[in-house]
Amino acid sequence: MAGISRDDVANLARLARIDMAPAELDHLASELGVILNAVARVQEVAGQDVPPTSHPLPLQNVYRKDEVAPSLTPEAALSAAPASEAQRFKVPKILGEEA
Repeated sequence: MAGISRDDVANLARLARIDMAPAELDHLASELGVILNAVARVQEVAGQDVPPTSHPLPLQNVYRKDEVAPSLTPEAALSAAPASEAQRFKVPKILGEEA
């Protein structure tokens, strides 16, 4: 597989709007080349008989049951708030009226 050139890295950095020093461009060109070669080797191993998967093991539902549990009352939750209004936290406005 062909390596990635310094100009390729500079173009990618420009597209990503990342300012890179010349030494960083040189270093990343060699590093990205190694990464691309490793990916190419993995692609060689995966044959037609290997189905694409996102996880090596089957996933199960990992969510817990949604059960009602005791919680704070609105008064207790707002007791330490600097300001409240209509059982809600009152915070300074940060957006204009159009929000």
